[in-house]
Amino acid sequence: MDASRPVPLADPKAENARLREALLTAVTGVLDGGSYILGAEVSAFESEMAASLGVAGVVGVASGTDALVLALLALNVADGDEVILPSHTAGPTCAAVAMVGAVPVLVDVDPATSVVTADLVRAAITPRTKAVIAVHLYGYPADLQALRAVTKAAGIALIEDCAQSQGARIDGVPAGSVGELSCFSFYPTKNLGALGDGGAVAVRDQTLLARVKALRTYGWSKPQFAELARGRCSRLDEIQAAMLRIKLRILDETNARRRAVADRYRLRLAGLPLTLPPTRKGVDHAYHLFVVRTPRRAALADFLRARGIGTGLHYPYAVHQQPAFQAVAQVPFPLTETERLIPEILSLPLYPDMALEDADRVADAVREFFA
Repeated sequence: MDASRPVPLADPKAENARLREALLTAVTGVLDGGSYILGAEVSAFESEMAASLGVAGVVGVASGTDALVLALLALNVADGDEVILPSHTAGPTCAAVAMVGAVPVLVDVDPATSVVTADLVRAAITPRTKAVIAVHLYGYPADLQALRAVTKAAGIALIEDCAQSQGARIDGVPAGSVGELSCFSFYPTKNLGALGDGGAVAVRDQTLLARVKALRTYGWSKPQFAELARGRCSRLDEIQAAMLRIKLRILDETNARRRAVADRYRLRLAGLPLTLPPTRKGVDHAYHLFVVRTPRRAALADFLRARGIGTGLHYPYAVHQQPAFQAVAQVPFPLTETERLIPEILSLPLYPDMALEDADRVADAVREFFA
């Protein structure tokens, strides 16, 4: 093991190098095919991803953020409507709510899992609530059946934010298959990563599916005829779809590689004064990230950085701590757990092509720090 070689937080280039020939063949096929927007590759990818999730359909769009915006628009979420979401999430989750003119209602997360719970959502529902966005954080899915029971009883929609959870399952049920709509990101470091931006909306209902498809292309119900208001141009392109088809076929294998690294960390970091990612019987964690918690976060990050080991903060600021969102969001209850975890979280290196020897090197450095 070369102790002088840097260990990055993520390395999408390594995966793309491993798949290089297949990816180049896919790109060449698009170039030779002559159809570049909403052609055969996008259609095939949408069908294949829908089959993997067991939903009515999937709509490829330009980014994960656009997926959230289009999901909200398909539900007719508009000015004055309230959308409940956790404050501990990436800013784009909240930004999408603000983009459609709705009010983000920020709630706390569970101290054991760092994801939103049914009880936290139930307490925040008002007559103005139109939807809930359940964020599957770091690859660990929220309790979808409990959340679905709450939203169904209240007559509001459940949207899943699956940007970090593609391939995660609860009791065999895929994340992204329970909510009325589910939103995915194909940013290059995601579990299913493109070579650029991309996203998708998974839909359980045929009527909503038709609405999302129309809204991604100007609200057209037929060419050059805009029927739905607030439509936009947000389309997954053919080249990205062709490459994503290749990666979708091996997603389970890719996630198994991630879990192998995570299992190695759990073995080597056991017994340290460090909170490891949550586990629960029946939950298949997708391990988009391996996030630990320690009050000595800054010192540990500096220690690892000095040894060539990359780390990350996901996220350094909660949504309610950012001025742009403070101006539009509501916080009905104290965000005690969110504010407790923000200064403690640290993402350790984890990616599908990471050698277990590198995971050992990271773990050894962490053990050295605490020693």
